[in-house]
Formats: sequence, structure tokens, C-alpha cells
Amino acid sequence: MKDGRFTKVTSSHWGAFEVEVEGDTIVATRPFAPDPSPSAIPQILPQAVHHRSRIARPSIRRAWLDSRDRSGRGDGDYVELPWDEALDIAAAEIDRIRKTHGNEAIFGGSYGWSSAGRFHHAQSQVHRFLNAAGGYVASFGSYSTGCAQAIMPHVFGKEFLAFLYEHQDSYQTIHDNTETLVMFGGINPKNSQVSMGGVSEHVTGPWFERFHSKGIFCLNVSPQRVDAPPGCDWLAVRPASDTALMLALAHVLETEGLTDRAFLDRCTVGYERFRPYLLGERDGTPKSPDWAAPLCGVEAETIRALARRMASTRTLITVAWSLQRGEHGEQPYWMASVLAAMLGQIGLPGGGVGFGYGAIGGIGKSFRGMRGMTFSQLSNPVKTVIPVARIGDMLRNPGQPYDFNGRRGPYPDIRLIYWAGGNPFHHHQDLNRLHEAWAKPETIIVNEPWWTPTAKRADIVFPATTPYEREDIGRSPLDDYLFHMPRLIPPVGEARDDYAIFAGLAERMGIGETYTEGRTVDDWLPRLYAEYRSNAAEQGIDLPDYEGLKEQNWLKLPIAADDSRRSLFRPFRDDPESAPLGTPSGRIEIFSERIAGFGYDDCPGHPVWLAPQEWLGTATAAAPLHMVSPQPSDKLHSQLEAALADVEGARPEKLVIHPRDAATRGIATGDLLRVFNARGAARARAVVSEDIREGVVALPTGAWFGDPGGNIDPHGNPNVLTMDVGTSRLGQGCSAHTALVEVAREEP
Repeated sequence: MKDGRFTKVTSSHWGAFEVEVEGDTIVATRPFAPDPSPSAIPQILPQAVHHRSRIARPSIRRAWLDSRDRSGRGDGDYVELPWDEALDIAAAEIDRIRKTHGNEAIFGGSYGWSSAGRFHHAQSQVHRFLNAAGGYVASFGSYSTGCAQAIMPHVFGKEFLAFLYEHQDSYQTIHDNTETLVMFGGINPKNSQVSMGGVSEHVTGPWFERFHSKGIFCLNVSPQRVDAPPGCDWLAVRPASDTALMLALAHVLETEGLTDRAFLDRCTVGYERFRPYLLGERDGTPKSPDWAAPLCGVEAETIRALARRMASTRTLITVAWSLQRGEHGEQPYWMASVLAAMLGQIGLPGGGVGFGYGAIGGIGKSFRGMRGMTFSQLSNPVKTVIPVARIGDMLRNPGQPYDFNGRRGPYPDIRLIYWAGGNPFHHHQDLNRLHEAWAKPETIIVNEPWWTPTAKRADIVFPATTPYEREDIGRSPLDDYLFHMPRLIPPVGEARDDYAIFAGLAERMGIGETYTEGRTVDDWLPRLYAEYRSNAAEQGIDLPDYEGLKEQNWLKLPIAADDSRRSLFRPFRDDPESAPLGTPSGRIEIFSERIAGFGYDDCPGHPVWLAPQEWLGTATAAAPLHMVSPQPSDKLHSQLEAALADVEGARPEKLVIHPRDAATRGIATGDLLRVFNARGAARARAVVSEDIREGVVALPTGAWFGDPGGNIDPHGNPNVLTMDVGTSRLGQGCSAHTALVEVAREEP
């Protein structure tokens, strides 16, 4: 530290970076030296941390404070109160709800992207507090992978995220063995800027440079060229048609004698139930390339050539998370697994099927697991769980029965929502309907650093610190770095960390000892680290003590793993009897008796082609374009949006449109646009490009949802246009990519 100015390294979900501080202000950031391809996201951090939209003091919506009015959420004014008074009011309200209506009337929001720190992890903090208070209604899955998390355990018998993080081939294995890489939905380095808990070395782009140098054939199967790195071939399919294309590839394998029947017989069950559907013996419609071509917008001969190539080379099929974020999203994931099984390469290095490469930066790396540094959430006495993407339905339909993954039950009657570490008015679908449903609960409490759209729709708002205003430890199981995350600046305004907020509430509710165990943050951090250090020592890894870690700031862990030991499928392939999968049959389930027994017509017992309600096959004159809503390139979800929106020309968000679609509408790059359908409208700025398929437009997520009352979202949030329907009764995931829209020029 010199003249009040110093630099430290810290970690975040988008990676490690250096932070330069002067006095009480973050003045600049710089890339983390070991990172070969650092993200540009931290550049906006100083402006975001010190932004005028920071919440200064505890605030309570005036109408709620005066009369418990619910109708003005989103457009009412707030009364700032001292911390003690605001905590008294919130604690009394939580107590009232749980004693009057029971803990099943409380919904605990948040599922985890707020901080890379292991202790100040908003999801753990809010859930621990609510569990100490008697429990809460929880959610299953995430908006990113909820559908896959439901379907894939039926197919492979393994929890989906554990499969992603622990058993998929690394980029090194792909480089050494794969000859053909077929990427449904692409592998986008833009998305791999981020990873839960941090990604210190961004390697997706550099690995593809090596793939191209070696001569691996990399095929991007997507409506956007930019969904894969430069140098990849591009097959510009229509959105939502991937399952049809996969079926056609499978049809070629079966009819041309390219199916590996020995592998199917030894390692799978149900192919004989699936084959008649594939060949059209039941419905009179063979799922041939000629059948698929008009659905996919891909020539039949192109499909045949690709199938033959896949059968004659070591082929890895990868599927992006985006494919299961659409109506019937279970089908492409299941069908990709069946296609890989028919090729017979599952369990071979660099062959088979993988999911989510490029979705987050940690997938494609291979590390030994290390236990420890988990702040316990305690146990939840309330057993009611809803699929995370069905929040709107839950609020609209208390008591109404719904189906989910083989069970049927009623939605709970939610009277209080406590949200910390998330922004549902970014990631939920059909935000205008969610805004209406948000008026149903009696009380909404939010911990948040900024006045986000969710904070503006809360009754009680507690200002929370950012990760740069508190001390923590950074460590991700998908990364091989360990960080001490120092407190770089004092809390902005009167912000407090989540632990202090919940400790204050818990003390008032008589559960302080249960929540804190009598410990402060300064007690918890060394305790969590000591457990982690002890577990590391058992694995032969010597770590400094906590004070040593603080002094060192960061270190690289010697935990690189031998990829051959990771695969779930290699021992299974060698001997399915002695290394069975966790499915009912112990094999890969091409046909699932369990799913068939659920009786869902929108997800039967084997993969099928099911057209969504909205796609180019159902386009109308009123809504002729299929809108996809990819992740943004300049931030993680909606984080840092307050500062980004200040950048000249950054808002409204940019919409990519094909030249022919633009020409018919008189649109040029830079034009102000109105994007609309029957659900809503958003403003956007045109980018005319041949890197998107004709008939498709792309509007990234992340712009903050505008204030209610207008007839158009001014910032360009695509979720005013998306459908709030489940993927199916099995997965009940979000269907963000199921949306038809129209686009028109708008006068400035």
C-alpha cells in the first residue's frame, strides 16, 4: 500500500482479476496474469460498485408500511429507516407469517450466482436462516439446466450436474482423441467467461485453436454462426428442430447398417421399443433425412453425409444448455444420448456425448475433488419443492395440482417471499405476467446491493454488500485456484453483508444461536478454511494456514486429474454387469419404463419429435420470426447492468437480424426497433448480420426489466416476449427459446 493506493487479486464468477483501490474507491481492474484469455467483464466493475443505483439504507415501500398494500410493487416510493427499526419490522412480519400460515407459506428465493465466495454465498445464507426459522418452500434445479436435471438421471442414472462436473471428457482428451466434434447449439467462448465459483483460466478459445491446428472437424449446429469459435463449420438449423435432425441421423445409421448393435445389446435397454418409431413402422412416418429436411432447413444429403462421417470417425456429440431451455427440451438431450449409443462410442476417449461445454468455463477441465468450505444450510423441515421455473404458476395458482417428474401435487399458498442473491425479473419468462403474479404474496423481502427490478418490487429492501466490501475465500470445484478475497473497500452507504442481516433477524426471532452458533464472520472464515486445509492434507496437499493464505492472496492447487479416471462410462463400457449405471436397468435407457409409466403425452417413454407451440413451423404474419435469447457477452446474467446501461449506445440491447429479414422491413444496422408479440414489446437496436439464419433474430438477456405501466420495455429485455410454460410435465424447465416475434423500425 502506498499513498492510500493498493492492488489485490480477488475472484468472481467471471474469473480472477486485479483490483486497484485508492482510499475507499475501486478505481480500476486489470486481468489476472495467469489467465490466457481473460474476460473483459471486470472492466465495468468500478462504475458498478459505486453506481448511483446502490441501495443506501434499509427501505420499506411506503404503501406496504402504511396499509400492507400489495398493488404498487414496482412503482411505489420507499421510506428509509434505521437498521434496528427495519429489522424489527421484518422479523415481526416473518414471525407473523410462519405462526399464522405455517412455514409452507414462505418461499426462499435465490439459487446461487451472487458471489464466488464460499461463506458470503447468498443462497446458503438465506436458506440457512429460513431453515433455522422452521423451513421454507424450496425450488428444484436452475433456469439454466432445470429440464436436463430432471430428464438425464432417467437416461444415465446420474445426477446431471455431477455428471457434467465429474465425468465428462476434458478438452485435453477431446484434443487427443476426437476426430469429429458435432456441437448442437455450439460451444461459445462468450458463455464460458463465467463459471459457478470462478474460472481463473479461460481456455475454451485457446483449445479450439488447438483443435483446428490438429485438423479436428468441428461442426456448429445452430441458428447462429457465433455460437462456436472462428474456424468451425456451420450448419444453420432452424431453432427447435435439433431432435428432428438427430432422428434423421439415427435413421441413416439404422438403414445403412452403421448402428453398433453389439454396444446397444450390451449397454442399453429399449432400442427395440424405439426402433419402430424411428423407422415409421408405428405412425407411417420414417424419421428419414427427407422427412427432417423441411423441418430443420438442412438438405437431406447433408444429413446423410454427416451421419456417415460420424459413424466412420471418433465422434463426440455435444449439446448446449440452450437446447433444453425450450418447449420439449427433454427430447434433444435424450435423443443425443440415443444417437451416441447407436454410434457405439460412449465410453471411448473423445467419443460419445457431452453436455454444456462452453456453457460455463469449468466444463472441459479435469480436477481432483477437494472437500470442505461449505457453510451448512441446516436441514429444511418443509418438504414442498417446486421446479424453479414455475414460480409464476405457483403464485398465480395456489392449491392447484400440477405434474412434475412423476409426482403430482398442489402448488403451495405463498404469503411471503425472501429473495437474496438473484434477480427473477431477469431470468423468468413472460415478465409482464410475473409482475402481475408478484402482487399475490402479502410480503416480499429482498437483500440486494442495487435497485434492480426485483428490489423495486419488494416491500422490505435491505442494502447488501458486494463481494468487494467483505472478506471471503474463493474456491470452485471446477477450478484449480484458491483465493483469499480481501475486503477492498468499506461498505457503500449503510450496506451490510447477508450474514449480518440474517443474524440481526434471527436474534429478534429467538433463533440467533441456531443461525450463528455464536460465531462472527471472523470466526467462521478460519473455521471453514481449517476444515478445507485438513481435507487437503489427507490428499497430500500442503496449504498455508489462514493467515498465510491472506498474506499470499492466491495460489494454484496441484489437483490436475488423469482424465481416464473420470469417465462414468469407461468402466461401464468394459463390464456393464460389474459397473452398472444408476438407472433401474443399470444400462443406458433408450426406452424408460419409469417415464412411460408417468403417462405424459409431452414426454413419452423414448425420445420423439414434438413440435413446440411457437417455432418457424407455426409462424404467422403477426409473428413470423423465431427469437432466441442468448447470454450476454458483457456481463453475467444481469449483474453489473446498472453501470453498463450508462455506456453510450449500450441500451437498448442489440438485436441481430439476417439481411433479407432486415431488407423486407426497411431495417439497417443502428436503427431503433420495436420487437413485439401478443405477450409484450421491447425496444432494441438493429445489428444486420449474415451470422444468423434467415427467419431468426437474437436478443440477448440481461437488460433490466423496465418499470411497469409502459407499453414497451425500454431496455430490451427479451423475457417480456418469452412463454412462461414448462418444457413438459416431466421437466417443467423454462422455455425461453420458444418464442415467435415481429420486428419493426421505430422512430427515435
